[in-house]
Amino acid sequence: MPRILRLLTWPAAVFIAGTLLWYEQYKLTGNEGSVYLFTILSDWLWIHGYEKPFRLFVAFMEIAASILVVIPRTRVFGAAFALGIISGAIFFHLVSPLGIDPYHDGGALFTEACEVWLSAAFILAVMREDAMALVRAHILKG
Repeated sequence: MPRILRLLTWPAAVFIAGTLLWYEQYKLTGNEGSVYLFTILSDWLWIHGYEKPFRLFVAFMEIAASILVVIPRTRVFGAAFALGIISGAIFFHLVSPLGIDPYHDGGALFTEACEVWLSAAFILAVMREDAMALVRAHILKG
């Protein structure tokens, strides 16, 4: 069973990368919807006028997580990175004026964020020994 679960981290990793990378086209090109969302967030965070750097920073972080999660050697780190990024997205959907359904489409963006979160958590749960080894190595270095 553990071997099967480890093999299932592949589709989870591809799902995470595919979902995150799909939205990069909107963040990187300054799509109206993406600008709208990040303007709401930057204004709410009192960083008025910094929508673009905020949006591009998130985009590059998501691209990095997408690359790391599909490489077997860095999958655990990539999953943890994606989990952290998407936890932030879920948090902002829940507590900011953005809300769960900013596009009035039934909350599709929020639902996908939750699916990415669950996929990253699945990878970390299956590869928990590798994750703990990574944490221990970091603690010993620090």
